Amino acid sequence: MSVAERLQELDLILPTPPKPIAAYVPCVQTGQLVVISGQLPITGQELLARGPVPSAAPVDQAQSAAQQCVLNGLAILNQHLEGDLDRVKRVVRIGVFVQSDSGFHDQAIVANGASELLQRIFGEKGKHARAAVGVNALPLNASVEIEFLYEVA
Repeated sequence: MSVAERLQELDLILPTPPKPIAAYVPCVQTGQLVVISGQLPITGQELLARGPVPSAAPVDQAQSAAQQCVLNGLAILNQHLEGDLDRVKRVVRIGVFVQSDSGFHDQAIVANGASELLQRIFGEKGKHARAAVGVNALPLNASVEIEFLYEVA
């Protein structure tokens, strides 16, 4: 099954690739590796989750925000690969940053929202290395930001 068919089966639609909010490019390819810059959980012009987890954004909302970060990153990758996500050989690594309240230690649970979605989309190729890091602030007061590393053919 193609990645496009899998997305359709999961009832997922890739958004328009988000534009950078500062002085960087959305992705860079070197050899067979593609790095996707940190993605916020923006849909349209709205952040799906703002502020620290869990006081401003409950864990389940932050997990949904992490899933939107995945879709935004895939939209950028899809554009870069000229619409051929089947060129993805492997999701190598993701870095998940969670704006966290002091004493919150469940960043890994928030990150699972992204990891599990990537595995549903890509199957075995979606299993990846990961860092889940608690931070005190993120751009635009987002609750979650995720960066991605893919190997492509």
